[in-house]
Amino acid sequence: MPPFVDRFAFAAGNYASYRPRYPDALFEWLFEQLPTAQRVWDCGTGSGQAAVALASRFPHVVATDPSLAQLACAEGADRLDYAAMAAEKCAIQDRSVDLITVAQALHWFDRDAFFGEVKRVLRPDGLLAIWSYGLCEIDPALDEVLRHFHDVTVGPYWSPARRLVESGYAGIELPFNEVSAPDFPMQASWTLAQLGGYLATWSAVGQYRSATREDPMPAVMRVLGERWGGPETARVVRWPLRLRVGSPRPSRPR
Repeated sequence: MPPFVDRFAFAAGNYASYRPRYPDALFEWLFEQLPTAQRVWDCGTGSGQAAVALASRFPHVVATDPSLAQLACAEGADRLDYAAMAAEKCAIQDRSVDLITVAQALHWFDRDAFFGEVKRVLRPDGLLAIWSYGLCEIDPALDEVLRHFHDVTVGPYWSPARRLVESGYAGIELPFNEVSAPDFPMQASWTLAQLGGYLATWSAVGQYRSATREDPMPAVMRVLGERWGGPETARVVRWPLRLRVGSPRPSRPR
């Protein structure tokens, strides 16, 4: 297994503050599938965006990430325990987890090793739920700037693994039978400063700064500001969210 590379330590504080929150409807749907579930493992939790929402619905959530910088900025909650552990080798007992979630992180894992752990710790009637979101959209004028920044300015600095996010994890074979899952709209009402805080968390921005010793953010924020409509203006930002779910059982009643 290759050594862990912490791609987000440079922006751990911003990650906790500016990464978008996942829709409540997503967590409600997961709870409806497993209303008697006792334990959830949120793997690759980062600063806990999914873990906190899960802990408001399930009795116990274990949220793991190998990044100490991210965990140091994570939001606490009742019934939620954080631990520094790799996805590929976790200190969780066999068949002790009802639900495993991976939010915007599967592309960083050694998937064969992680899926081996999933098979080991998930109970026979449990679920594996993974989701991802791609480039956000606001309106055509702003989207043009964001697409150029994503593809051209910092494009060469994305990890090849990022392509899996852009495809919604299409082509990744889950270790279990896939369960049909609905689409959930994901959006936020943000000011320009909030959007800038989010863009600054991109791993490619961190790689750009390391490689060039320059910061790509001032230029893109200047262009966005010309089209935004004032610093106090809030705009609706939307992300394409893709959820994939697997179950050890051949089929599940709905």
